[in-house]
Amino acid sequence: MESTTNTEKPNVEFYQADNFPKGLTRKVVESISHIKNEPSWLREFRLKAFEVYEQKPMPAWGFIPQFQINIDDYVHYVGSNQKKKKSWDEVDPEILRSFEKLGIPEHERKYLAGIETMNDSETIYANVKKELTDLGIIFCDIDTAIREYPELVREYLGTVVTIGDNKFSALNSAVFSGGSFAYIPKGVKTPMPLQAYFKVTAASSGQYERTLLIADEGAHLEYSEGCTSVQDKGTNFHTAVVELVAKKNSKIFYTTIQNWKKNMYNWTVKRGLCEEAAHITWTDCNIGANTIKYPGIILQGDHSTGDVLSLAFAGNGQVQDTGARIIHVGKNTRSNILAKGVALDGGINSYRGLVKFEPSSKGSYSHIKCDGLMMDNRSQSHAYPYNDVSGEEGTLNYEATVSKIDDDQLFYLQSRGMSEDDAKLLIINGFCEGVTKHLDVEYSVEMTKLIRMILEDGKVISET
Repeated sequence: MESTTNTEKPNVEFYQADNFPKGLTRKVVESISHIKNEPSWLREFRLKAFEVYEQKPMPAWGFIPQFQINIDDYVHYVGSNQKKKKSWDEVDPEILRSFEKLGIPEHERKYLAGIETMNDSETIYANVKKELTDLGIIFCDIDTAIREYPELVREYLGTVVTIGDNKFSALNSAVFSGGSFAYIPKGVKTPMPLQAYFKVTAASSGQYERTLLIADEGAHLEYSEGCTSVQDKGTNFHTAVVELVAKKNSKIFYTTIQNWKKNMYNWTVKRGLCEEAAHITWTDCNIGANTIKYPGIILQGDHSTGDVLSLAFAGNGQVQDTGARIIHVGKNTRSNILAKGVALDGGINSYRGLVKFEPSSKGSYSHIKCDGLMMDNRSQSHAYPYNDVSGEEGTLNYEATVSKIDDDQLFYLQSRGMSEDDAKLLIINGFCEGVTKHLDVEYSVEMTKLIRMILEDGKVISET
């Protein structure tokens, strides 16, 4: 019989939760598993991933070489010494004040709608509303899921984003800590968006949350997350893995607003799998950081559909290399990609996308639209599309634009009584509207405030 917990070997020393050194070694991986008292199958999963990570070279494409990242410069586990809380009254006041400054939407406080908060490598707050439990919905952090629902986690972990997919998927698989888990039973709809919030505070640290969301047959899952960092010294490294599993006739809507500091390197792997007549939408907003991220969807089942809606802002010293990857496998599948990128104050914004039609995907269709907006002559906007249509019955439309704010538009709005700054804000909000209109009301308001802050920081408009 397989052991269900991690058995400590004689004379083996493990790192303490708040005393991990920089660098990634087998001892680091084993120490994380030991601290979490994980089952043996998961410890082996981590160690196999560590071997793959060591074997795979650092990728050499795109902007990756430009960053010159040495992963051994970072601490890969930071214990928070915080126990989970069941209500806001139990949370440390200092943590609450930092969340208020970071602008967690008020409805999260008011309704406590399945919110989960992660500080560095550990979850420090988690609450599941009784309404979710009554519906049979499982929503918790990934560590709790491993303890309480091991069969579900073991069945799906690493099936959509495999250990060997790339160096970063192997890295996350070896050292992941925290992240969300959700399972929606057959025919059930989430009564409110499941929500999570992740924050990085420790200098020169890596954060590696792992999110696994499963919508069973005919289920409907909405999930929203926010991410931020508050560390000004040094740099931070973030590599998350997100796996979505949409069973037959189910729907998953996944929204993220990542508002990192500029000293964050954000290389995240996100992918979903659609079975027959299933649907996945990624709504992905990227602010701050140097980002490399392409949410993906595998349209495996016939009549499955997928959308990727991407918005990125690249300011001074930043590269936002974002886009989408969609693989059409089933018959009569449909996909849509809308990518909006704004470059200002010398930033570099890039769309990088792959849309592939397998020979089996007869009668399938994809539409791709990527728009770049440059706010000055020092900024850059690029598009790197890769479209692969195998067979003779797939249809793909691709369009791209790069532009600057139109002087005639500015003149017209100012002639109607608007200030130049308000006119610029209106135009840029209109440019982003194709993505932001899909956000919840509170997040849409937050995004509008963030856009103003970005433009102020990039000296496009004056500070209020």
